[in-house]
Amino acid sequence: MNVLETKLPGVFVFEPKVFGDERGFFMETWHAERYKEAGLPSRFVQDNLSFSQRGVLRGLHFQNPDQQGKLVYVLQGEVYDVAVDIRVGSPSFGEWTAVTLSSKNKRQFYVPEGFAHGFLVTSDSALFAYKCTAKYNARAEAAVLWNDPEIGIQWPVDAPTLSEKDHAAPTLAEVPVERLPSYSDDQKA
Repeated sequence: MNVLETKLPGVFVFEPKVFGDERGFFMETWHAERYKEAGLPSRFVQDNLSFSQRGVLRGLHFQNPDQQGKLVYVLQGEVYDVAVDIRVGSPSFGEWTAVTLSSKNKRQFYVPEGFAHGFLVTSDSALFAYKCTAKYNARAEAAVLWNDPEIGIQWPVDAPTLSEKDHAAPTLAEVPVERLPSYSDDQKA
């Protein structure tokens, strides 16, 4: 497995080993020991699937409390996937990084706790899978506006299809500071 660091500490791109021939391919999507050696938590408690059509943007979502780290990948199609550091006090607060994930490149993206996450479907449709370090908690979920000008994400679309919740999300500056995760000493690299 090839591990690629991004400009944001703790956010990684994984390129699993793929064994293929004319019949198809085989790859491991999760191996606790290998991923732990790469710096990921070895405990995931929930797996999710999302299916969306071209132009659908989901995000930028986070939970606090009950923060979720997410290992995400695409089973079918392609997405533009984004992580934003929203930890109050972090040296990279408000910064973002992105990667294209597809069923073709088989890459995985790790979005740690304390980051907002979102993705845009860039193929006709996409089947998106993710492992979470914490269970979903409706009372803890929140969002940041997908096109917050202060964050400045360069999405490859101007007018995505959004849920009402994502369309009405506040900018990062409008989110009450007590609602955001903090950059604690145990998170400092």
